[in-house]
Amino acid sequence: MTSALRSFGLSLPDYPWEALAPYLARAAEHPGGAVNLSIGTPVDPTPSVIQEALKAAANAPGYPTVHGTPALREAVAAWFDRRRGVPGLDPQHVMPTVGSKELVAWLPFLLGLKPGDVVVRPAVAYPTYDIGATFAGAEQIAADDLDELDAATRSRVRLVWVNSPANPTGTVRDIASLRRIVGQARELGAAVASDECYAELGWGEWDVQRGGAPIPSILDPQVSAGSHEGLLAVYSLSKQSNLAGYRAAFVAGDPALMANLVNSRKHAGMIVPYPVQEAMRVALGDDAHVQAQKDLYRGRRERIVPALEDFGLKIHESRAGLYLWATAGEATWETVGRLAERGIVVGPGVFYGDAGNGFIRVALTASDDRIDAAAARLATGP
Repeated sequence: MTSALRSFGLSLPDYPWEALAPYLARAAEHPGGAVNLSIGTPVDPTPSVIQEALKAAANAPGYPTVHGTPALREAVAAWFDRRRGVPGLDPQHVMPTVGSKELVAWLPFLLGLKPGDVVVRPAVAYPTYDIGATFAGAEQIAADDLDELDAATRSRVRLVWVNSPANPTGTVRDIASLRRIVGQARELGAAVASDECYAELGWGEWDVQRGGAPIPSILDPQVSAGSHEGLLAVYSLSKQSNLAGYRAAFVAGDPALMANLVNSRKHAGMIVPYPVQEAMRVALGDDAHVQAQKDLYRGRRERIVPALEDFGLKIHESRAGLYLWATAGEATWETVGRLAERGIVVGPGVFYGDAGNGFIRVALTASDDRIDAAAARLATGP
């Protein structure tokens, strides 16, 4: 007896980072080994205060709650008030998530989007926004302003992704820009989800510790006109607290949307473990470790930027976050190759959409000694 197995699996593009393999191999041949500045994986220790909170909560025999413990949700609300200019957030409208990438990927599906609906994401963007639309069977369109869309397309927009500060470009939307896109979306009856996970890492005019302005949230009353209707803010502790390994993030906003998300995730079993919830609670109440980590990144940024510029790269935007968005005025892969010859691996701009061609993304998430090694190689060659 013979049988034919039906085809299974989603038709997704290949994971883009696999294309870097030959450049990683070339960089590894450098006498000092490769300096990998391509992926934004934190390398500094998880703060001890957070590790201790995780350990203290390790005896957790019962199932955790999808909605999050009241203490965690209250800590998130207090953090929004203290750090993000969002007073009075109801803890009922907060929920922890298993990292922010998981939420980005599943949000269109959980919101009930379907074929024919449109998800709008930034012109240069993290690829998971498109994957999320694919999971829901919706159409993804790249645009930074909804007025770029024709009337027929606008009428089908159900979800608009905002990413400020942006990965990979480091672009920051000011209050007026955020208010504009909120108004456009509300006119269409679309939701706006704002990915804000780099908000504590502003530079230049957005560096609060150096006299800059705080980076605004989509839930800021100056943006939202005092109502969170149709708005969701997404945040991760991976960057500010070195918790990428904990998968610690949360979403907050519109009461109706949040109730739907909590209910859907209960059915699906999308639950943040209780010890991680406790670690998040403690992390959100401790601003000192966030400042210390930002100071480390500032120092690395200040050392690598002039070295990249001396190499012939021009830094664009890069006003916040953990990345430098740069171009040498040539094709992306040519720049990637020239840097690999010097033992340095960077992120190809083409991974972030057609508008990223000609650019590279340089991550600041490397130890001080590796950043210093990269700077030296840029100055002296192989």
